[in-house]
Amino acid sequence: MRRFFYPAQQLSEQPDHLGLQQLPINTELTLPDDVYHHWCRVLRAKVGEQSVLFDGLGGETVVELVAVDKKTATARVLSHDATDNTSAYYSTIALVMSRGDRMDYAIQKATELGATAIQLLSSQHGEVRLKANQVDKKLNHWQQVALSACEQCGLNRPPLVLSPLSIEDWLQQNVGDCHSSVSYLLDDDYYQTYFNLSSLALVLAVPSQQEQATLNANQSIKQHLAEYHNKAALPRFDLLIGAEGGLSDNEYQLSRQANYLPWQLGNRVLRTETAPVVALATLMTMANDANGDV
Repeated sequence: MRRFFYPAQQLSEQPDHLGLQQLPINTELTLPDDVYHHWCRVLRAKVGEQSVLFDGLGGETVVELVAVDKKTATARVLSHDATDNTSAYYSTIALVMSRGDRMDYAIQKATELGATAIQLLSSQHGEVRLKANQVDKKLNHWQQVALSACEQCGLNRPPLVLSPLSIEDWLQQNVGDCHSSVSYLLDDDYYQTYFNLSSLALVLAVPSQQEQATLNANQSIKQHLAEYHNKAALPRFDLLIGAEGGLSDNEYQLSRQANYLPWQLGNRVLRTETAPVVALATLMTMANDANGDV
């Protein structure tokens, strides 16, 4: 069944309902323009066909197409499902921006692997520095990449793509802004909890010989997971990933001063778009092992 993101702002026509999950069965909805175009024009959906809508506030809703005309379409709510398909932890990918399809790929795969937020960064070795008048357009594009990935993979809590900061600002615990199209999610309990949690902070880098002798990131990850085992709250991990040229010596030292642990993933150098995939997949495996999942 096709899945589409339905922004909660579209529910302004439905008084007293904050999200799709609160709508009574048989409520009729006007489809947003992009959903109408994709489902009814590109895919040529007919009256009676069904799809799944999600608004990022939790769960998903099955709807049936009841009317289609030249410019709009209407769907009726059939059922609700509270499933979120989120990970057993919160995670931030703090990623130095790269050019073109590589950044799209990193955001798409980070979404599929359950990232909670993607903080865009600039760095000394980074190749992308957005001008002020470029930020909104690029932020919207990358947020749409994440939403499209959610539509494909079944994640009902989209990661928030946050506006660019320097690595120095990020390490001082500043946070970027999300795009206006998903800003309503900031008031949701799931994202509020994420922003208010302390985290285990990791920087993807090769530790020095001295650090190798005294630090063990994998053990720290296991301990952090164990602390939250059988608790209602979820652990949070922040992963700092540099550009193609890696972090500068100064940026790495700043991350260490901010209590980031160096985490080396194998003995090869990963591309900046590959590193989030490997890190999140590794973290997922470790969390599954900690929870006894197969």
